Amino acid sequence: MNGHKENRTAVLDEELIKETSSTAVAPVPEQNGHLQPEPEVLPQKKKQSRVIFAAAAVGVIVLGALGYHYWQYSSTHQETDDAEVEGHIHEVSSRIPGTVSQVLVNDNQLVKPGQLLVKLDPRDYQSQVQQAAASLENADHQAKAADANIALSVQTDTGKKTQAQGDVSTAIANISTAQAAVAEAQAGIPAAQDQVKVATAGVGAAKAQVAQANANLENALVQYRRYNKLYQQGAVPRQQLDAVKATYDITVAQKKAALEGVQQAQATLASAKVGVAKAQSQLAQAQEEVASAQAKLAASEGALQQANITRQDTSVKRSQYGAAKAAIDQAQAALKNAQLQLSYTDITAPSAGWVGNKNVEVGNRIAVGAPLLAIVDQDKWVVANFKETQLDKMVPGQEVEIKLDTFPNHTFIGHVNSISPASGAQFALLPPDNATGNFTKIVQRIPVKIIFDPKSIQGYESRIVPGMSAEISVKVK
Repeated sequence: MNGHKENRTAVLDEELIKETSSTAVAPVPEQNGHLQPEPEVLPQKKKQSRVIFAAAAVGVIVLGALGYHYWQYSSTHQETDDAEVEGHIHEVSSRIPGTVSQVLVNDNQLVKPGQLLVKLDPRDYQSQVQQAAASLENADHQAKAADANIALSVQTDTGKKTQAQGDVSTAIANISTAQAAVAEAQAGIPAAQDQVKVATAGVGAAKAQVAQANANLENALVQYRRYNKLYQQGAVPRQQLDAVKATYDITVAQKKAALEGVQQAQATLASAKVGVAKAQSQLAQAQEEVASAQAKLAASEGALQQANITRQDTSVKRSQYGAAKAAIDQAQAALKNAQLQLSYTDITAPSAGWVGNKNVEVGNRIAVGAPLLAIVDQDKWVVANFKETQLDKMVPGQEVEIKLDTFPNHTFIGHVNSISPASGAQFALLPPDNATGNFTKIVQRIPVKIIFDPKSIQGYESRIVPGMSAEISVKVK
């Protein structure tokens, strides 16, 4: 009986263990034929909930720290991934048409300024230089021959022309002198006659002054006598008598001066009459000299005309020499142009950089201006297109972190160089016109130029190329 109960109990215990396998109760071992319970253990679900709670607490702390760090970083930085590397790309083309005879560089090769890149076949242009040099030499010989002919002709007619010109010049000068003497004599007669009139009027004026002086003297004498009598009677002081006496003395002197003026005026009148006679004599003499000088001029002009006839041949030769000189100048210009065209057969690098977009090969027939290759300059920078709402605190000189997609594990350092004077849309081929009425406000992008710090790109100079995508972070505070 007891054994049957014990077996039934063991079966029930096994079923209970299977149903509650998720609990912490372990199988009960048998001791002396009886089941012995284990000590109570913490349930597994309770342990898991504590672990989850702890992990959640740690996650909240980590997220809070990351959020604070992001907030602090975003408040002092402006970022954009709309950026790419830019650089100077010099398109190399030919100034002249020709056939490529040599290509001296390869793709991606580093070249120096002035380095020879492509050489065109120079033979056509060398031939043009030789033709221009021959034309110049021919023009020079013609000019020398014309100059020699001028010298020979000049020796023949220089003496005759010089003598004739001297005679003409002398005759003209004599005529001018004689005519001046006639004009002077003619002008002297009226002047002398005017002097006679003036002298005659001066005599009359001097006599009038004598009469006035006599009247003044008589009046002064009367006054003097009257004041002298009053002074003797004690009616006037000595001072008044002296003043009247001084007036009387002055009038005596004025009369004397007036008499002398009459004599002087009469002498002037006589001298003026003599001047009239002299001027008339000079006029007659000057007129005779004019007639003589005119006769000499006519003879000298005849001799000069004869000399000019001989000189016409020299003028023609001088014209020939001038034409030869002009031909020399023209030939020199043609030679310089031919030499310049020849120099264009050597196509050189406009600046230092790397060769790119090379599409020229030996034997190509190229036209003027056709692109042959490009030189990518060593100078690189980044153009970042920031939203207009990001530029409030952005100014040139601020530090920039640059990440290039090509080098994801390296951060380059640079600084803001300048901010574009207009948005990118304004420089588009068809800029937007908000005045049409179909206006939708869109945040515009403003290009910002960013310069690499030289130390930051050491070792990467040749690996950073225009067109690379970049991510930019500007420290605005």
